[in-house]
Order: sequence, then C-alpha cells, then structure tokens
Amino acid sequence: MNKKWAVKRMTINLASNEAKNLEKYCEQTGRPATDVIRELIRALSITKQE
Repeated sequence: MNKKWAVKRMTINLASNEAKNLEKYCEQTGRPATDVIRELIRALSITKQE
C-alpha cells in the first residue's frame, strides 16, 4: 500500500530538557521523533466551531 502525504514541513523550538526527553523516549521506543510527534498531534482533542 502506497501512502501519499500532503506534506507541510514545520520547525519547532524545544527547551533543552524537552529535546532530551523526546530523544530519550525515541531511544527507548526505537521510534523516530516525527512518528512520536504525529501521534501526539493526532491525539489532540479538537472542538468543532459552528
């Protein structure tokens, strides 16, 4: 199955302790930071505005 992504490149600024936590988590889980961040964004609760 070939996924086509509509890509928007983003840059985030992290405090050094945030970056270290992300790096440690990625090392422990063997997952890339991009996947971890995507998962966190998908888990956000969004309220519909009508």
